Amino acid sequence: MVEIKSVKDLKSIMKNYFKKLDENPLIAWCTSVGPAEILRSFGFEVYFPENHGALLGASKTAETYINYAVKKGYSPHVCSYTTSDIGSYLAASTPLQSHYEIKGIPRPSLIVYNTNQCREVQDWFNFYAEEFKCPIVGIYPPRHLDEITKDDINQVVFQMKKLIRTCENITGKKYDNDRFKEIVKLSKDATFLWQEVLKTAIHRPAPITFFDGVILMAPIVVLRGTEIAKDFYQQLLNELKQKIHNKEAAVPYEKIRIFWDGMPLWGKLRKLSDVFKENKTSLVASTYCNSWIFDEFDEKYPIESTALAYTKIFINRSEKIKTQMLLNWVKEYNAQGIIFHDTKTCFNNSNAKFGLPQRIKEQHNIPTLVIEGDLCDMRLFSEDQSITKIETFIEQIEEHATF
Repeated sequence: MVEIKSVKDLKSIMKNYFKKLDENPLIAWCTSVGPAEILRSFGFEVYFPENHGALLGASKTAETYINYAVKKGYSPHVCSYTTSDIGSYLAASTPLQSHYEIKGIPRPSLIVYNTNQCREVQDWFNFYAEEFKCPIVGIYPPRHLDEITKDDINQVVFQMKKLIRTCENITGKKYDNDRFKEIVKLSKDATFLWQEVLKTAIHRPAPITFFDGVILMAPIVVLRGTEIAKDFYQQLLNELKQKIHNKEAAVPYEKIRIFWDGMPLWGKLRKLSDVFKENKTSLVASTYCNSWIFDEFDEKYPIESTALAYTKIFINRSEKIKTQMLLNWVKEYNAQGIIFHDTKTCFNNSNAKFGLPQRIKEQHNIPTLVIEGDLCDMRLFSEDQSITKIETFIEQIEEHATF
């Protein structure tokens, strides 16, 4: 992966984030695309179990912890974020202790989830609500829609207002609309800066790739609604603009540009990054990193715009809308093909199961490839076979490319 100086600051930011979780008694757990802004407006520090799941995958400890959850009765076929995270809890062990020098996962005063991503978060987070005997609130937006109507958003707004009442009861604080507006504005500013960061890869050669993005996205996931996230992405954007000016490439001698759909293979980031770099190929964009761009945030209408932002995300849309979004991204980033990661334990964020890659190839003449793997459980990934498929795919694109 390309050397990015801001990564050093990112390490300090994440260490401070976890230290605060370790020290503050008022903790809310939240899904990664959930209403963190509401929680922060009440003074909660916010913990994201999916971020922990990604760490378990990246640290290559997930498979060990998954076995603990399987013994508890969880199927190895359900989300490996879920099984590795629950397994880590059952084993009373987490890489958070060695990575960030904290006691472990923080004890929640409130747990909140949003099923805009998947059904599994409901079961996952309810496990902890029972373990910690703490209140839990779910947000259930309409799913798989072509068009999102005012009635759909009103439904989510109603549920968010219920969450606000729960926050009032737990904290003893009244809802502060002005404070909520400030936090939504910070989230909006950070998400637009994050979008600009990702769009630096429109340039040829791209200064960042998907592999950089999945690391650099940490603040937009865990620190939305803070000055910290906003300031970090402004700094990062400035650095990347300078790289563009200097024609510094994430992949030296970049020839091929590919779009990635689906989850990262957290345990194989370094290996796959090297494979693409050796083949002079940049993964210039992804559905995954774009999942934390919320164009709809508007501090003038904080609850309504937050409800819309979290309902409109890619993973929560119909296949018709997903297809159009993919085509738009491919055109915008001048990608020459799409790789679909068929993530075995993440059904909701895998778009290769019902013929979408074939239809895009046949109807839009865009080369597509499906590789099978997983977000955390690398036992489901055939490394040699997948690398051969990827390299063959790149060769085929190069044969028909006009440079």
